[in-house]
Amino acid sequence: MKTIEIYDTTLRDGTQAEDVSLTLEDKLMITEKLDAFGIHFIEGGMPASNPKDAEYFKQIKAMRLKTAVIAAFGSTHRPGLRAEEDKGLQALVAAATECVTIFGKTWDFHVREALGIENDENLRIICDSFKFLKSHVKKVFFDAEHFFQGYINNPVYAVECLRAAVDGGADCLVLCDTNGGCLPEQVHRITTEVKKAVGAPIGIHAHNDSDCAVANSLEAVRAGAVQVQGTINGLGERCGNANLCSIIPNLQLKLDYELFGSSAALTQLRDVSRYVTEIANLPHLKRQPYVGDSAFAHKGGMHVSAIQKHSSTYEHIKPELVGNSQRILISDLSGKSTLQKKAEELGVHMGGETKAKKILDLLKRLENQGYQFEGAEASFELMIKKETGQYKEAFEFLGFQIMTQKTCHESSSINTAIIKMKLPDGELVHTAAEGNGPVHALDNALRKALERYYPALKDVSLHDYKVRVLSSGGAGTSSGVRVLIESGDHNSRWGTVGVSPNVIEASWHALVDSIEYKLHKDKLIDDK
Repeated sequence: MKTIEIYDTTLRDGTQAEDVSLTLEDKLMITEKLDAFGIHFIEGGMPASNPKDAEYFKQIKAMRLKTAVIAAFGSTHRPGLRAEEDKGLQALVAAATECVTIFGKTWDFHVREALGIENDENLRIICDSFKFLKSHVKKVFFDAEHFFQGYINNPVYAVECLRAAVDGGADCLVLCDTNGGCLPEQVHRITTEVKKAVGAPIGIHAHNDSDCAVANSLEAVRAGAVQVQGTINGLGERCGNANLCSIIPNLQLKLDYELFGSSAALTQLRDVSRYVTEIANLPHLKRQPYVGDSAFAHKGGMHVSAIQKHSSTYEHIKPELVGNSQRILISDLSGKSTLQKKAEELGVHMGGETKAKKILDLLKRLENQGYQFEGAEASFELMIKKETGQYKEAFEFLGFQIMTQKTCHESSSINTAIIKMKLPDGELVHTAAEGNGPVHALDNALRKALERYYPALKDVSLHDYKVRVLSSGGAGTSSGVRVLIESGDHNSRWGTVGVSPNVIEASWHALVDSIEYKLHKDKLIDDK
């Protein structure tokens, strides 16, 4: 089994992504998660750049990490100074980490235009920076900035920059595709040539501007790189960094590399991926390979029929290897085998062939009207129960009324919902409630009417509410709408859907399904 080092820069390079901002507490929590997962190196940030990163390196010393080595990040010293005089290098030493990574110029164009110095002066800066750091720090890595572009334009000078770092004591030379423009063949060829030229350990740091960061990282490994840098979920500036959530399983499952001592660690990959997005307050990328919700989701009837016989017909690995799971999606593309499989997943008995065909026909009619059950499996389960006689009514709906009042003297409107219903014991309930908007008022009135009879509904909260205008039917404000609601309790989350030309009515259907699903899920109706 071959070995390779994984170097995570989510806490530094990842935070340069648009819409990403991590607090000090966020960074410490993610560090713990990455360490528990088995990441070899975690780049904590730039101690000289801001107080938050400086404080991170103070607090991380008290954290007992199991596997990870913390790295501080900075640059070679500034022109006109000696290495020991540079405040940036001093801050790196003061961070007291076991590892330091610094970047330096390797493209002669940057040396002239950005630094405004001669090529030889840049070589001295690189060498002296490493000599200074190596006298204080155990491991020092060189992020060779814009290396591939520099090598393409002036290969001799680019290699001289690497040799200067080696002369200074660099432990690994990380070739950076900083603008993300290289293609895999270029990365493989250049990495191969560089490895022969310098004879030192090589790493790869790829950006994703040409959508090749993962492929480029793998090609560098195939060419001899022993360290891969990247971020969880590919977070990073512009189009992002190389995505470790794809690189790690590709290395371990496809290229036979030993990464974390055992294959069991890989089963935590999806959890790590989702954890980072939650902490960063970002939506999880549904279509992300390996760890996304859609990575092992099957919608077409022929696909579902095939995976029921053997999952490898349409799955390149077993999803459980990366902590994911197979999902069967319900849509108008579904066949009877898809419905049967999904019903089994949900623990619902669908009946024989005739009943299955009837449900399939109903499903296709509903989707033609605008319903979508892929994100609303709770509504799908209720639909099957209604069609197969397994549904129990939680209450009898008699009517509702919505009133919205707005005056020129008030900044917001007043919304009131009135609901009339009959409970299973025959009691007639007539309630009213206010809310921030008409749907919120409707939700409050519905809960007010039912919570006394079903106290467990107090645990239900609404996590997401989406409205989609449907293109079929009327135009503009007269178009039909689809409302998707995600609800949850202490144990799980579920999605429901409603469709109507009226957004309030569509919301009502989704809200009622959400409440009724909770009662069916917990078998609360059976207790009444």
